[in-house]
Amino acid sequence: MDDVTDTVFRQIVTSCAAPDLYFTEFINADGLQSPGRPKLFKKLRFTTAEQPLIAQIWGKEPDNFFKTAQQLADGTLAREMKLPDGIKFAGVDLNMGCPQKNEVKNGTCAALMNDRPLAEQIIKATQEGLAGRLPLSIKTRLGFSQVDYTWIEFLLAKKLSMLSVHGRTKAQKSRVPADWDAIGKVRELRDQMSPETLIIGNGDVIDRQDGLRLADKYKLDGIMIGRGVFHDPFVFAEQTPWPQFSAEQRISLYKKHVELFANTWKNRERPVQTLNKFCKIYINGFDGAKELRERFMDATSIDELITILEANEK
Repeated sequence: MDDVTDTVFRQIVTSCAAPDLYFTEFINADGLQSPGRPKLFKKLRFTTAEQPLIAQIWGKEPDNFFKTAQQLADGTLAREMKLPDGIKFAGVDLNMGCPQKNEVKNGTCAALMNDRPLAEQIIKATQEGLAGRLPLSIKTRLGFSQVDYTWIEFLLAKKLSMLSVHGRTKAQKSRVPADWDAIGKVRELRDQMSPETLIIGNGDVIDRQDGLRLADKYKLDGIMIGRGVFHDPFVFAEQTPWPQFSAEQRISLYKKHVELFANTWKNRERPVQTLNKFCKIYINGFDGAKELRERFMDATSIDELITILEANEK
């Protein structure tokens, strides 16, 4: 989730209930091989607490995927970002499912379902860049305009380490319930075509228990939770305490997020308005939450946010 699952939010989620695997925001491989490269480092930044971490990339030029994969695998990017020793990426994930208008219009992400020769070039270039040093996975959807198992078969033929499938088509975006029966069909195809490829299901998973139920029902290797974390930062916990959190506890956790944001992005790599996306996670479920949330949304500086938080923390 772009501008959401950055290092700050991942650290907050880790402090609540850590998942087994993390993904970065999606990073443009073409941008990483351009003069604007340093501006994208904020999307790759992470700490020892957020491991194992998969670098999620997207773009259009196969050669840039080759170079980016190579630099992720050999540590070039980590060194260039001045990450501490021992901070390494655990794998590379290709985003071939994002349905956003601009990305699709530019022939990237979900548009690659309709340009399989380019998709094949990108996958091959990435695999060559990784040279077996890191695993390769792909995140995709069930099809472009309709469910299309030939797309899934095309991907499974590439012998990926992992395939994450969102249970909707590009056209459906998030307007209909996720089709878990179709994800189950993907797992059946995996069993036939590429037994070593892990299948991860995604879509409308509300908590850990729901994910485990779906994994068991459809015999999946794992579950990916995205938007579910907006309802509960403890979404990966076996038993979440979030429904019992008081207003003071929720405000305190948001303050922790704001302070970590300020300490992480000291050079204003991300604008304070980025924090607006997180208000609805913490500031809800208590009397006066709506009005308080509006005040946070209107804040124009970290200092103003902290002042409001401290005034309401007691």
